[in-house]
Amino acid sequence: MATVLMCRRLPRLSRVTAFTTTAKRGSSKSKKEKRDKPGAAKTGTESGVTIQLLKPQDYRVLYNPAAYAKGKAGSQQHVDRDSSQGLGDTFTSPGTTQTFPTASSQALPPVRNAKPKSSTLLEPTIPATLYKEEAEKEKREMHDSKEDPRMFQKGRPEYRSLSCDSAEPAQTLPAEEGDSILQSVAGGEAGPGILTDYFLKLSHLPAERRRALLSDPRFSALCHRAVTAIRLFSTPDLIQVLKACVPLAVPASHPLLDACEAEFCRRAWDMGLEQLLLVADCWRCLDRSVPSYLGILFSYANLHWKDLTLPQFVQLLYIIGEGRRSPADLAQKVESTILKHLDAFTLEELGAICLGLFKSLSGISAHVMRRIADRVSLQMEDMSTYALVNVLKMLRYTRMDHLPLMRELGKVIPARIPATNIQGIMHIALTYSSLHFFDEDVLAAVAASLPSKVSYCRSKDAAKFLWSFGCLDYEPPNEEEFYSSLIKQLHAKLHEFRRFPEHLLTALLGLAFVKRFPEELIDFALREEFVEKTRSSKYELNKDLFTLGKSVEIECPTYQGSHLPPQLCQEFTEMASSFAEREIYVRPEIVEATSLLESMLGGPEYVKNHMILPHTRSSDLEVRLATDGHPIPFNFKDPVAAKNLKDMGVSLTDDLMSQLIQGRAHSQSPTEGGNEGRIDRQDRGDAAGPLLQDGALPAGATSQAEPKTSCWQPREVRLALQVSNRNHFCYGSKRLLGLHCLKRRQLRLLGYEVLEIPFWEWFPLLKRTRSEKLSYLHYKVFCPAPGLPSGGKGLPSASACLGAE
Repeated sequence: MATVLMCRRLPRLSRVTAFTTTAKRGSSKSKKEKRDKPGAAKTGTESGVTIQLLKPQDYRVLYNPAAYAKGKAGSQQHVDRDSSQGLGDTFTSPGTTQTFPTASSQALPPVRNAKPKSSTLLEPTIPATLYKEEAEKEKREMHDSKEDPRMFQKGRPEYRSLSCDSAEPAQTLPAEEGDSILQSVAGGEAGPGILTDYFLKLSHLPAERRRALLSDPRFSALCHRAVTAIRLFSTPDLIQVLKACVPLAVPASHPLLDACEAEFCRRAWDMGLEQLLLVADCWRCLDRSVPSYLGILFSYANLHWKDLTLPQFVQLLYIIGEGRRSPADLAQKVESTILKHLDAFTLEELGAICLGLFKSLSGISAHVMRRIADRVSLQMEDMSTYALVNVLKMLRYTRMDHLPLMRELGKVIPARIPATNIQGIMHIALTYSSLHFFDEDVLAAVAASLPSKVSYCRSKDAAKFLWSFGCLDYEPPNEEEFYSSLIKQLHAKLHEFRRFPEHLLTALLGLAFVKRFPEELIDFALREEFVEKTRSSKYELNKDLFTLGKSVEIECPTYQGSHLPPQLCQEFTEMASSFAEREIYVRPEIVEATSLLESMLGGPEYVKNHMILPHTRSSDLEVRLATDGHPIPFNFKDPVAAKNLKDMGVSLTDDLMSQLIQGRAHSQSPTEGGNEGRIDRQDRGDAAGPLLQDGALPAGATSQAEPKTSCWQPREVRLALQVSNRNHFCYGSKRLLGLHCLKRRQLRLLGYEVLEIPFWEWFPLLKRTRSEKLSYLHYKVFCPAPGLPSGGKGLPSASACLGAE
C-alpha cells in the first residue's frame, strides 16, 4: 500500500522586537497584563495553526486608514454598507454624487521579476484550491450572517399596509390547480382582474413548484399577457401583481417588472403615499434598482410631509437607506420629525432609522444623534443586538462621543457577543476603535468569540477586526489564536483583495501596529501590480501604502520581498511634507513649543520642527545634545551659514537660567561668558551668562549642564520631542493610539530618545507665564526622569523631573 505524505506550508510571519536606548525593561507581556488588567489570565484556547513569533516588546497604537476616511471623488466620509445592490443606482448626499458599480472581477496580472522567497501561498494555483475548499465548506454548513433589516415592521400593525410580506404563504395551492391555471392561459383571453387572480394563486404554490414556473412557457405567456394589458390594470390590481412577483421570485430584469416600473412611474402622482411606500418595498424585496421611481417617491413625500404618520416616516427612512439615496432637501425635515416622535419610536424603529441614515450617508446633527443616544443608553437592555449595532453605526458615522451610552454598552454587550453574527461583532469592534474608546472587557469578548466564527469573515470583516485591535493597541489574552486565525483568513480571501485592495492595506496596517508583519502578504501588497491597483482605487490609499512600506523597511531588516520604489516614496514624502506645512507645523501648541525651545537653547539652529518619519504624518521637535549635555546646532537652512557658524561658548548656569525664566534682558557681549565653568546640575556655581532681549540666548549659546550618568548616554543624543494632542490617545485616557505608538517605536529603533510633551501638561501651560513654560521645557529636555519610559503610559511630568533633582 502506498503512503502519501501531505505537507502544508504555513504563512511566514515576522514579529519585530523593538529596542531602545533607555533602561532595560522586564517581560513586556507580564507588564502589559498587570497594567491593562491586573490579575487577568489567558482564557483563549490553543490555535489549530501555530505560527512561531519573536517575542515583542511593549507597544500600543492609532491611526485611521484612508480606505475608511475620504475618497478621491468627494469629501463625504466613507462608511461600511451592505454588499447587496440598493434600490437606486446612485445616492446623493450633500455635495457628493457617487455610483455603486459592481465589483470588477479582473485579477492581478502575472508577477514580473518576482522577489526572492516569494511564498507559493500567493500563487494562482493555491488560491484556487482554497476557493474549492471554501465552497465545499459552505455546502456542508449553511450560515446566513445577515440579520433581517425589516424586523421593526413586526412592532406595529400599520406596517402591513406599507410592506410586502415575503414569508412563505400560510396556505399553499395544490400543484394540480396551478397546472389548471396555466392551461387556462393558453385557452383564451382574460381580463386584468382574472390575470391578477392567476398571479395571486400561483404565488401560493409550493416553493419547488414556484421555482419551476420561470422556465414554463405557459407562465411566460401569462407574463406577456400582463405586459400587453398593463395600462388596463387598476392600481390596486397592479400592486397585487407586483406583490405576487415576490414569492414567485421573478428575476429583477424580467420584462414584466420593466413594464410594471414604467407604469408605476406614470401613475405615481395619482397614488397615495401608502401605496407608493408599498410598491417601493416590493422593489426592495425583488432586489430591483428603481432610481426613477424613488425620485418620484421622495418628491411626493416632500410635498406631503405633514401628512406622514410615524410608521410611514420610519418606512420611508428604511427605503431611503435600502436605496442608498439621501435626498438633500429632506435632511432638515427628517431631523425635526425624529425629534418630534423620539419618545414614541420603538427601540427597533430607532435602530431602523439609524440604519437608513447610515446606509444613505445622510448627515445628522450632533444634537439629534445625542438625543437618540440618550434614549438608547437608558433602555439598552430592552433593545435587540441588531438594532443596537445599527445605532452604533450612526454613532460612529457622526463621531459622537457619548460617554453614558459607551459605558452602558460595556456592561450589556460582552454577554451578547457569542450569540451575535460576525458582521455585528465587527461593527461593535469598529465603533470602539473609530471613537478611540478602549474597553478591555468588550475587546476580550470579541477576541474570544472570533476564532470559531472567522471562516464567515469577508475580506473587509477580517481587515476591520485587525484594524480595530491595532488601532487601540490591544493584544487579547488569546492573541496568538486570534491573530493566526485572522491571518489565515486573509490568505483564504486573497482573491477579494485583488478587487478591494483597500481592505488588504487596512489589515496589514492593523497588524503592523502590534508588530506583526506577515511577509508573504506584505510582499503581495508591495508588488508593482498591486501598487498600481491601489493608486487607481477610488479611495486615497497612498498614505496607507507609504506607512506600510516604510514601516517594513525600519522594522523588518531581514525582509527580502517587494519594496516601494524610491521615486514613489519621494513623491509620498513631498505630499506629506506639503500637508504638514499647511496643517501641522502651524498649530499653536507646536509653534509655541518651537519658539520657546529656540529661545532656551540659543536660536533656530538648535531646534528643528519637522517630520523625522514622514510616513507617520505628525511632527517632531528635534534637539541634539552633546555627550556633556550642551545643545548642538544642526538646523542650517543655508549651507554657507552652517560652515561659518562658530560656537560662542556661553555657559548656561543657575543664574542664567533664573534670568531666562524671569525674562530679564542684559547688554553683555555674547563672548563675555567665555567657554568655561561647565557645572554639574547637582553642584551649580555662580557662573553667569548673557541673555538677549526677552530672555533669549545668543545664537551660539550652549548648555553647560553636565548630565547625570543615569540620564545621559555616553554619545551624542538625538531627542525627538512629541507635542501631542487628544487625538493621539484613547478617549479620556493616557493610552496612546496606533500610529502614534508605531511612530515612537520606530524613532527608538532609529536611535532617537523620545520625549513626551503631552497635551494634559502642555495645553494648560499655554495659558500660563512664559517663565513657567520655559521652566517646563527645560526640565523636559535636560532632566528626563530616570527609570521611566519616554513615551506611552507612565509619561514623566515636569514635577517628576523636579523631584529627580
